[in-house]
Amino acid sequence: MADLHRRFVIAVVDDDQHVLESLESLLDSADYDVRLFSSPAALLESGGLPEIDCLISDVAMPVMDGFALGRALHAARPGLPVILISGRSDLLHRAPLDWAGPYRVFKKPFNGQELLIAVHDGLRTRRLPTPSP
Repeated sequence: MADLHRRFVIAVVDDDQHVLESLESLLDSADYDVRLFSSPAALLESGGLPEIDCLISDVAMPVMDGFALGRALHAARPGLPVILISGRSDLLHRAPLDWAGPYRVFKKPFNGQELLIAVHDGLRTRRLPTPSP
């Protein structure tokens, strides 16, 4: 039987260590389990995708950007809430046409309480897999 009282797991991907630490502190204060990754590859290679309930990712990263990471996660986990963050406004307004899932965007610096609300709303409204008969 699944643990109905488990804490939600939030994956944070950013190539800036200070942003990772700041988001870890914010999300931990809201009683989330936080997994930190310094690159999209680190997350994808971790084997931890099945446990993630929400993704927060920087947009502008080398090799794979946040949009590509979001697409990869939506392919593996449809309905997974994705929150994208960036210091560059021009990147936040170029959502790809093939984006398949729910996402929100925040410009750095962002309001921590607004980000927590977005995480909460994403978790509350995420599409869960339909159980097999």
